[in-house]
Amino acid sequence: MSGVMKRMGMIFRAKANKALDRAEDPRETLDYSYQKQLELLQKVRRGVADVATSRKRLELQLNQLQSQSTKLEDQGRKALALGREDLAREALSRRAALQQQVTDLETQHQTLQGEEEKLTLAAQRLQAKVDAFRTKKETIKATYTAAQAQTRIGEAFSGISEEMGDVGLAIQRAEDKTAQLQARAGAIDELLASGALDDPTGMAKDDIAAELDRISGGTDVELELQRMKAELAGGGTPQQAIEGGDGSTQDQARTQHKFDKQ
Repeated sequence: MSGVMKRMGMIFRAKANKALDRAEDPRETLDYSYQKQLELLQKVRRGVADVATSRKRLELQLNQLQSQSTKLEDQGRKALALGREDLAREALSRRAALQQQVTDLETQHQTLQGEEEKLTLAAQRLQAKVDAFRTKKETIKATYTAAQAQTRIGEAFSGISEEMGDVGLAIQRAEDKTAQLQARAGAIDELLASGALDDPTGMAKDDIAAELDRISGGTDVELELQRMKAELAGGGTPQQAIEGGDGSTQDQARTQHKFDKQ
């Protein structure tokens, strides 16, 4: 059972991978990667802004402490000038405590300034990479689109694409049906001409009747011709003109007479 399950799992993964490969569009994948890089760059920029904000806050605190330190120093001088050594000592003690805070804030300020510089440099490098990726992305997309169009055109010319394949099959079926109808029509014409098929309209004639009609038609023409000659010559009847004519005309007349008697 374990072997069967492993095999089924392998088949499923293979089919899923093939389906994903057909569904994947490299252009969409590139756009998605570019979007993720932009999001990362935005996070780095926000980090730089946060560090810069903290540095600026420390600078404001330093300015306030330095102002207080300067004020306490002035108060100590005034107290000594007035002979109040105790007040001068208190002012100097407070100033010393403020100086310790100033020193700590300056250390933090330098640390934040260093972090800010590092983040700024990282953001600049990341921006350069994102810009380079965008250029490469657009180049790859354009190349892929051109290759895809060229492939489709090639498939259309060669007839191996699905659309052109369907058109080719339709044309082939139409040609086959046309050839079949032409062959059937030709076969029917041959059968009708040979007399193998009866004409349901009764209009068809056999070969003997056709030959007799042809001879009879020729005799009628000769009779009419001899009659006209006789009239022009002022001579005898058309029958005498025929008897006085050539032998072929007399033979045709006798053949027609026999046919009429029958």
